[in-house]
Amino acid sequence: GCQAPAAPTVKAIDALDGEGLAAIDYSMFAKLDLRVAKVLTAHKHPDADRLIVMSVDAGEPEPRTILSGIAEHYTAESLVGRTVVLLANLKPRKIRGTVSHGMLLAAGDSEVKLLTLDGVLPPGTKIS
Repeated sequence: GCQAPAAPTVKAIDALDGEGLAAIDYSMFAKLDLRVAKVLTAHKHPDADRLIVMSVDAGEPEPRTILSGIAEHYTAESLVGRTVVLLANLKPRKIRGTVSHGMLLAAGDSEVKLLTLDGVLPPGTKIS
């Protein structure tokens, strides 16, 4: 008998977007733990001009320490009280002697802006 041709297989690397990044399916996106967080404290890192060390409320029993290379775009004082978007399940990473427990999401290259919300939600609210 005559068999239908096999469906073509597509490698993830073949499905590139305009930036040259591989396309992902929803199950990969769902692994990201994105949450609303509120910046409680912030100060410049003593050993790095570009880093700001923050304590953020991510709806957990204890605040998280987050380091972000945004000191060229924000003063530490201007960050306190802001509601931001946190990638909470990024593996902890030691940066200049301080461990960062997540990453704040931002956009831009020469002009960087933190991602914020258009309304008020409590710290720890899941983003999907």
